[in-house]
Amino acid sequence: MRDFELLEPRSVPEASRMLIEHGEDARLLAGGTALLLALRQRLLTPSHVVFFGGIGGLNDIRYDERNGLRLGPLVRHAELAASPIVRSEVPMLADMAGRIANPQVRSQATLGGNLCYGDPATDPPTCLIALDAHVRLSGPDGERTLPLESFYVDYYETALKRGEVLTEVMVPPLGPAAGAYTRFLKTPAEHRPLVGVGVVARMEGRLCREVRIAIGASTPFPVRARAAEELLTGKIVTPDVLEEAAAMAASDIEPLSDFRAQAEYRREMVKVVLRRTVAALFDEPNEKLTP
Repeated sequence: MRDFELLEPRSVPEASRMLIEHGEDARLLAGGTALLLALRQRLLTPSHVVFFGGIGGLNDIRYDERNGLRLGPLVRHAELAASPIVRSEVPMLADMAGRIANPQVRSQATLGGNLCYGDPATDPPTCLIALDAHVRLSGPDGERTLPLESFYVDYYETALKRGEVLTEVMVPPLGPAAGAYTRFLKTPAEHRPLVGVGVVARMEGRLCREVRIAIGASTPFPVRARAAEELLTGKIVTPDVLEEAAAMAASDIEPLSDFRAQAEYRREMVKVVLRRTVAALFDEPNEKLTP
C-alpha cells in the first residue's frame, strides 16, 4: 500500500474543497470496506484520503409521513437493518440491508459509500431504485437532487461531479404499495449477488395497479424493467402474465459476461428471479413458477 496523507474535514464544504484541491489524487473514505481493499491491492494509489466519517449529522435515520425516509450517507448497513423506523416503514429495505455481504461488512460499510462506489454486484442500489429513492449531492456549485436511477451512468461510474459528495438518501413513503427484494447467489458461500431484483407494487388482490421493477448485479449498473412494468400494470397477475413480463425484462437487459457467469446465464436467472419475486409479492403459488 502506498503512503498517503489522511485529511479530516469537519464539514461537507470542507470535504468538497479538499477533493477539488487534490483532484484525481484524492479519494473519499467513509466505512472503508471497498477503498481499503483497493488500496491494499494497489488498484488505487491516492496521495490524499479524505475521511468523511468525522463529519457530524450524516448518520441520521428519520421518517415522516409527508417526506418519507431520510438516510444519512454514514448510516451503516447493520444500523439500517436494525432500525425500528426502517423495519416498520420500509421493511424491504431493512431486509435487504440485513443480507448484505457478511456481519463484518454490515457493521462497518456505509450506505453512501456503497452507492458512490458503483459496484454493480451489490444490493442497495437496485433495492433503492425500486423504491424510487433520490440522492442529495453537495458540491462547489451548491446542492442538487437526482433520482437514484439517474445517478448510475456506466460500469463503476456515477453522476458525481468533481468535488461533489452524497449527503442524503431520500425514500418516499410507500403508501399502499408493498415491496420485495431478491438476491441470487450461485453458492451459499458467496457474498456478492449474481442477480438482484427489486419490485414495488400497488395492488388490489392480484390486480397490479402500479409497479416499479429494478434489476441489478447482472448488469453494468442497475436498470428499470420499464417494458415489463408497463405489461403488468392494469393486469391480473397470473402465471402466464408473469412469464411474459419476466421474459420481456430479461430480453431487454444487456447482461455482464465475466468469470462469474456468462451473459446468457445471467439473463436466464434474471428471468427466474424476477418471476419469483413478483409471484411472492402477489402470492402466486410457487409450484406454477418453476423454471
